[in-house]
Amino acid sequence: MTIAKSDILKVERARADESFARVLREAVETVDRAGYPFLVLGGLASSLVGRPRWTHDIDFLVRPDDARDVLEALRGSGFTTEETDPVWIYKAFKDDVMVDVIFMVMGGIYLDDEMQSRSVERDYHDLRLRLPSPEDQIVIKAIVHREETSRHWFDALAILGRAQLDWSYLIRRGRVGARRLLALLIYAQSADILVPTWVIRRLYEEIYAQ
Repeated sequence: MTIAKSDILKVERARADESFARVLREAVETVDRAGYPFLVLGGLASSLVGRPRWTHDIDFLVRPDDARDVLEALRGSGFTTEETDPVWIYKAFKDDVMVDVIFMVMGGIYLDDEMQSRSVERDYHDLRLRLPSPEDQIVIKAIVHREETSRHWFDALAILGRAQLDWSYLIRRGRVGARRLLALLIYAQSADILVPTWVIRRLYEEIYAQ
């Protein structure tokens, strides 16, 4: 009996998904027990508020002062860890799943009280996760996208198309990367995603009406 390559890939994918969900639960429960505030970022957060897409790693956003302690808590739970870059990211590994412990996002974005208070909860495999608000995710993705990570741009467009947004909050949080956000919103309008014109006008005036 010959097993089709597609069937093998399905089995491998199912195993990877099972491993991902298990490690995610261990990581979330570890940091929760340790008592440090954190939000889940990345592809998983995008898929829960925007468009479904598979991801192979886990992203936690933590406060800079907590980053080493979070890493130590994960190490105590059997993760292999490394202080990858003292400017913005550490990493932890278990069962071929990587956990990024992020404490500064490009553009100078940090987990602060307002982001925490605006965060939302979603369920994933019977696990309750706390994510940045759709607005904060849009800002982050508008700022961090590059040619090699164009998925961030399209993640942001999906969130724009699906979420009920607080546009004033989006503008205020987006000031850290106002030109990037403006470009994203203009593109979204061109793709028939409903972005209020006053939002684009407000951003434009803040950037260029000097």
